[in-house]
Amino acid sequence: MLKISARNQIKGTVKTVNEGAVNAVVTICRGHHNPIKADITMESVKDLGLTEGKECYAVIKATNVMFATEKIPNISARNQIEGKVVKVKEGAVNGHVTIEDEYGVRVTGSITNEAIEQLGLKEGSTAVAVIKATDVMVAVD
Repeated sequence: MLKISARNQIKGTVKTVNEGAVNAVVTICRGHHNPIKADITMESVKDLGLTEGKECYAVIKATNVMFATEKIPNISARNQIEGKVVKVKEGAVNGHVTIEDEYGVRVTGSITNEAIEQLGLKEGSTAVAVIKATDVMVAVD
């Protein structure tokens, strides 16, 4: 695992790179489930040597993770990862919620205590981490 401040570092391999003039959408697979899409610059694709099959990490800051109680149809955010809440830690105003999907991948998000309460997020409940592709960074060893 990389030593950086972003809480979410999900290891996978590049499945596809959909190249555009300036940006590319990189699809990162974690086995055969829940691919993660990252919208990054073509310069980064080339600098990182991102090609099909290359090992990499999807890196997501906790502040860029939103939560819902179920998957949301017709939303522009490309990434929705469903799991069970395994940890809730409330602070003075904000808290951290961690979910774990059926394959053991954990995603942590930082949201307001008000949102935690309104959504009923507690250990054992089901939640969906919602992440925009533009909020996913890609790293390589």
